[in-house]
Amino acid sequence: MTNIIDDLTRIVSAAFEECGYDKCLGAVSVSDRLDLCQFQCNGAFAGAKQYRKAPFMIAEEVVEKISGNEIFRTVEMVKPGFINITLNDEAILNKAKEISSDINLGIPQADKRETIVLDYGGANVAKPLHIGHLRSAIIGESLKRIARAMGNKVISDVHLGDWGLQIGLVIAELSERNPDWVCFSPDFDPDKDKVNPINVDELNEIYPFASQKSKSDEAFKEKARAVTAELQSGHKGYIAVWKEIMRVSVKDLKENYGKLYVDFDLWYGESDADKYVDELIDILNKKGLMYESDGAMVVDVEEETDKAAVPPVIIKKSDNSNIYATTDLATIIQRQKDYAPDRIWYVVDKRQGLHFTQVFRCAKKAGIIPENTELAHLGIGTMNGKDGKPYKTRDGGVMRLSDLLDTVIEAAYNKMSDENFESDDEKREAAQKVAIAAVKFGDLSNHITKDYIFDIDKFLSFEGKTGTYLIYTVTRINSILRNLGINEKEPLALSGVYSDIERELLLNIILSGEAFKHALAERAPSVICDNAYRLASLFSTFYHDNHIMGETDKEKQSTWISLCILVRKLLLKHLDVLGIKAVERM
Repeated sequence: MTNIIDDLTRIVSAAFEECGYDKCLGAVSVSDRLDLCQFQCNGAFAGAKQYRKAPFMIAEEVVEKISGNEIFRTVEMVKPGFINITLNDEAILNKAKEISSDINLGIPQADKRETIVLDYGGANVAKPLHIGHLRSAIIGESLKRIARAMGNKVISDVHLGDWGLQIGLVIAELSERNPDWVCFSPDFDPDKDKVNPINVDELNEIYPFASQKSKSDEAFKEKARAVTAELQSGHKGYIAVWKEIMRVSVKDLKENYGKLYVDFDLWYGESDADKYVDELIDILNKKGLMYESDGAMVVDVEEETDKAAVPPVIIKKSDNSNIYATTDLATIIQRQKDYAPDRIWYVVDKRQGLHFTQVFRCAKKAGIIPENTELAHLGIGTMNGKDGKPYKTRDGGVMRLSDLLDTVIEAAYNKMSDENFESDDEKREAAQKVAIAAVKFGDLSNHITKDYIFDIDKFLSFEGKTGTYLIYTVTRINSILRNLGINEKEPLALSGVYSDIERELLLNIILSGEAFKHALAERAPSVICDNAYRLASLFSTFYHDNHIMGETDKEKQSTWISLCILVRKLLLKHLDVLGIKAVERM
């Protein structure tokens, strides 16, 4: 289906053209003064320069052409040349009915279906997720869902850190603690010998221990580097123990991401890019882009327009090892071969901006990705405590993500009343969904580039702009429908508009598709959060102003019930693309 802005733009553009003006002047937008009109067109101002004519004269001609259209309640020229438009109630109701019956609920679908590779998560193998992984996971997940909701093909990749020094540190420490393990024997045979099992708690303890040890024990540090090099060169024993580390770690990561309702199509890591490194080196050498600098192999990526220095990107360190730039470039080769994407988006801390500038420029310069393929670093801000500094544990350490979520879930559980649930299990399940809604909306309602304060009490509030308030609104509608014995799949009976608040609510409903369009264009889930909150707030006012269950006028009550059903549908869709699950009661 078409959205209302496109419908109005077609009508007004045709009028401009009929009057002898460029139809491109007929773009319609939502009014920034809803007290005066619902929509406006300001094309007459641009037309005044183009046709050397006063803007009000152009606007008057266009208004005369469209004033007879039956969908308009009012259309008028306001000096010096605005065209103000307000729809009649029947047109708004008809559009709302279209949205309700549309499989996409009025969300615009892409004219050209694009393939987007979305790189987010960025967890490291053998290390537990911590709160620094939160924003990338939930922002990336939401962008994936928004892009898919608009008809695009999206491939999500966690891009694990599984091939660098942190793995070497873990294997080196395992070898010191367990020198008798067969995988550390020179005659290890992967076809006959089995690797000793490792559990996740052991892994989570080993990495920080080994990392700290390497800072004071130079011999151990060199051993870890040697292990890393041998692993990357195919050492059979190290490969075998690496696979066991991967098995245990990825299982744990999937469980923890799952608590956030985050999942990935691909569980690739730096190791998967390793097979493309030789191809990368060959391309750079053939194009004469790579040269030696202080023992390292680098590529110049600085451009004349740069206002600040952009250093060469290092492809091979002086010891011939790979770094993040190497594997990121190799990964672009892999993604181009496998998916030929139109866009590759990286949801990563904004402080990594220079790294991605270097990588993207090198990729385009080397021709490993087409010039018209978008490579974008969607830099994200940090989550801070109430002191405005990066969120820490009470003792100043980095908090595990699972500990943070457990804290919020417990707070949500304690906030909810026992009498609303039939069992403690039901209450526990609802508390988890409420907690995740609180955490996600508290994050996503901020623009992705902005830092924000993590405030559990604020996020769990039943009032204000919170995820808790949104799912509470859904439970309120559930209660209305349940008490009236209404099946939400019944066809809508929107027969009239009985108040200004209904009109405003319906207008927000028919404009919701625009929110999705803007959210994808700006890559900003916060736009969806804003629209969802507006919907919920308007519904709350509508609910308080009208006694739906006690209304004796059946036609009016039927319309109000239909409005409840439609708002519920749209709110659930907004919540879904934010990665939030609703509850039946709370």
